[in-house]
Amino acid sequence: MTSEVGPASSGTLTILRGVMLGIQIFSLLGTGIELLLLEHTEDAWQLSPLVLIGLCLTVLAWHAVRRGPLSLRVFQLTMLLFLGSGVAGALLHYRGNVEFEREMTPALTGGELFKRAMMGATPALAPGTMIWLGLLGLAYAFRHPALTAGTKRPTTNDQRP
Repeated sequence: MTSEVGPASSGTLTILRGVMLGIQIFSLLGTGIELLLLEHTEDAWQLSPLVLIGLCLTVLAWHAVRRGPLSLRVFQLTMLLFLGSGVAGALLHYRGNVEFEREMTPALTGGELFKRAMMGATPALAPGTMIWLGLLGLAYAFRHPALTAGTKRPTTNDQRP
């Protein structure tokens, strides 16, 4: 079994990348619309996923026009920002729910507080969507041909020190 990507599998990879990109765009648009409908716009923290979605769509439009390594590297950086946004959002949602539950029931602690905070009015795991989108984007860019275009790949016959 070899890890070499040959002509037969490169067509499959191209199709898979296209499917992943389609899912990415569809999910970005759906998530953005949902956040707008939920009026997720009260402060900078709530606006950050919308700003990142807009940035990502802009970078993808750039990448569609110029499929070079720079647009792909900027896309990868944007996906890393998505990961950070998802983690920060989950923590903020959870913390907001904990504060609310403590106001409602000050004596609440431990497992019961955790359970209520996770099931609170602000969905604690909803920001995981940003993490999922970030991972999907990074999977799309993984070993993308645009990142290796114009570079010579070493072969087994190359004598390198």
